Amino acid sequence: MTSSSASFVFSALAPYGWDDAWADEFAPFATEGLLPGRVIRVDRGQCDVVTADGVLRADTAFVTPHDPLRVVCTGDWVAVEPGGNPRYVRAYLPRRTAFVRSTSSKRSEGQILAANVDHSIVAVSLAVELDLGRIERFLALAWESGAQPVVVLTKADLVPDAATVAHLVQDVETSAPGVPVVPVSSVDGAGLDVVAAIVGGGTSVLLGQSGAGKSTLANALLGEDVMAVQAARDVDGKGRHTTTTRNLLALPGGGVLIDTPGLRGVGLWDAETGVGQVFSEIEELAERCRFHDCAHEAEPGCAVLAAVEGGDLPERRLHSYRKLLRENQRIVAKTDARLRAEIRKDWKRKGAIGKAAMEAKRGPRWRS
Repeated sequence: MTSSSASFVFSALAPYGWDDAWADEFAPFATEGLLPGRVIRVDRGQCDVVTADGVLRADTAFVTPHDPLRVVCTGDWVAVEPGGNPRYVRAYLPRRTAFVRSTSSKRSEGQILAANVDHSIVAVSLAVELDLGRIERFLALAWESGAQPVVVLTKADLVPDAATVAHLVQDVETSAPGVPVVPVSSVDGAGLDVVAAIVGGGTSVLLGQSGAGKSTLANALLGEDVMAVQAARDVDGKGRHTTTTRNLLALPGGGVLIDTPGLRGVGLWDAETGVGQVFSEIEELAERCRFHDCAHEAEPGCAVLAAVEGGDLPERRLHSYRKLLRENQRIVAKTDARLRAEIRKDWKRKGAIGKAAMEAKRGPRWRS
């Protein structure tokens, strides 16, 4: 690639996140005459790729392995053939980040939703009662992906007064340590400038349930009605899936946005680090427990339980922490034989301890 053509490519793809580091990664493919581009949409084994020559339609058959985490996805930077019918994607560049969840399949496979994301925008509707446990679940996956999470509380105009909004923000902040929480209204524009400033640098992915207002928020950030919007049901605030595929769009004020379909299920996928980040205050308390392998259930000298009893840690947070850790452990164990053996060993150890404690409580006459 000549310096002039490289400069042309750089200027054409910069709005989509192309930089010197990506250019260096692509250099070996440039010598083969392949074109760099970013995947803006994937469906049925094909994808739309934005390149310096415009948007191209390409087949992903060459880079579709058996591992579902290595398929081409929205947000990938790829090397695509300059011509051909059909045209093929030959490779994708190493991902900086990847948002992955577990599928509902019994095979316990992971599903990659978006790649090379800098911010994970978790959209939560204020039209319905807050589900803090679901927010924590989204945040665990977001932290695990390597992206910075942001919680956007949509439809703030439906909340009757500013004091109530402030209270709801505080509730979410308690469940999202280290995460910006921004109430917004696409009706009166409140908070949109804050979100625009966040997404203006890098790539952001919009996540949330159907009816959370993702497409409306996307349209507000884009400055035009690009994404279709459907009304949510009054009875529960839920809507039908407006977005059916993951779409990558360049924002007029800078930055890139990936809109996603509403997610009914958000299963963890090897997200232990992300869970620890969401519940960082519990992890910090655990360092002061008497036993290094404390399960925070009934052990003496447990700093976590002491914090719950003292009112410094909400009991709901501890229950949610335990639930997500157990779920994540089950998912990992299905694909890790060594971990399965360790879990069984731990169950036997705890069973033996429980049996011994029960016998000690009953006294000698029960053992005679």
